[in-house]
Amino acid sequence: MLPEQERRFRRMLLGLGFDKPDDEFLRITRGENFHLIGGSKPTHENMQEICLRFNEEAKRRFKTLDDLSAEEFADIALKLGLRLPPRKRF
Repeated sequence: MLPEQERRFRRMLLGLGFDKPDDEFLRITRGENFHLIGGSKPTHENMQEICLRFNEEAKRRFKTLDDLSAEEFADIALKLGLRLPPRKRF
């Protein structure tokens, strides 16, 4: 296990699905560096697929999520078809 100090500052992908019908159970998936909560079955499966593909792309670059720069993160996200909020410039 990682020491407590290192464990607190690890980067994670967080997926939240809001389209779960009321009569379904709550889906929760935890992976190496992601947590997914909620969503209908297709939405949850889509979030799982995106997280796995994101990790595969980071590994192709010989990096972990903690090692990616903001530009690399955005590049992978856009490659997977994710929408990013506009960057604020000061």
